[in-house]
Amino acid sequence: MRRRCWIVFFLLLPLTLGAVDLSPQARISLLTCTPGQVLYERYGHTAIRVCDPASHIDRVFNYGMFSFEDSHFYLHFVEGQTWYELGMEPYREFMPEYHLGHRPVAEQVLNLTPDEKNRLYDALLTNAEPENCKYLYNFVFDNCATRPYYIIKQVLGDTILSDYVGWEGRSYRDFIHHYTRHGSWAEWGIDLVFGYKADQPVSGEGRLFLPEELMFFLSQAHRSDGTPLIAYQTLTPFVIQPVPWYQTWYFGIALFAIFMVWLNWYDRRRGQRSRWIDIVLYVAYALMAGLLIFLIFFSIHPLVSIGWRVFLIPCIHLCTRLVYIRH
Repeated sequence: MRRRCWIVFFLLLPLTLGAVDLSPQARISLLTCTPGQVLYERYGHTAIRVCDPASHIDRVFNYGMFSFEDSHFYLHFVEGQTWYELGMEPYREFMPEYHLGHRPVAEQVLNLTPDEKNRLYDALLTNAEPENCKYLYNFVFDNCATRPYYIIKQVLGDTILSDYVGWEGRSYRDFIHHYTRHGSWAEWGIDLVFGYKADQPVSGEGRLFLPEELMFFLSQAHRSDGTPLIAYQTLTPFVIQPVPWYQTWYFGIALFAIFMVWLNWYDRRRGQRSRWIDIVLYVAYALMAGLLIFLIFFSIHPLVSIGWRVFLIPCIHLCTRLVYIRH
């Protein structure tokens, strides 16, 4: 959900840093970054900040690091074989991108004991070592939001309960539509390859693959003994801009249908079929079929199957062509 295309700062920190105890004034917090304009930024981002003024430590642990420069990156992405990694960088280096993009960042300071702070910090440092930092990214089960949550839960050694209801029981598709913006062409493209598996209801911790859901879940979270998990916080709800009607996929599909009806009327008047449109569409269908076959049989993406919208344009094409009458 957030990428960096430059080398990770401090990735090769000396192992002795793991033995440094944080001072009683240290705080560890969850950072939730609001969405950007690019598709991979639409879902926001999550990271963990460790700040200890007494030890001159203020760094961010970011599970969302990847690089487009990796060989065969796009092929691996389609296959579901994208490797992300945990990187560390100074807080002052982490924030400017969001300030420049006018993307507020919420911060939730965890209510931890000194021992829990040190154990969480040590666990993050261990995760950031070269032999441990990489993981196989999975959009809904293992990403930059789920990783921070589960490492916090692991260190606490306790059940995390929350009174937050949110969209409990809604489907993966509902969540994805919300953040990609209803009616957008991104929503259309995702639904081409997301089939019935995306309609499974999501509840409890299953919703925490989304940074905003994780933020609200933790805002009302407590341990099994009732102790609040968050000491203090600044919450920033995501603002999802609506798609103008003239940029929606259904307006585009309506224009395509109108064009096909007009083209058939025009062909009937002149007594000759415009075969170029059929050739273009048949090539597009072949490419789409190839992509779907590859995704279904070779990809490990968990929600991939054939979505009904893949048939919409071919149906419009076929129905309008069936009414063509040669003079």
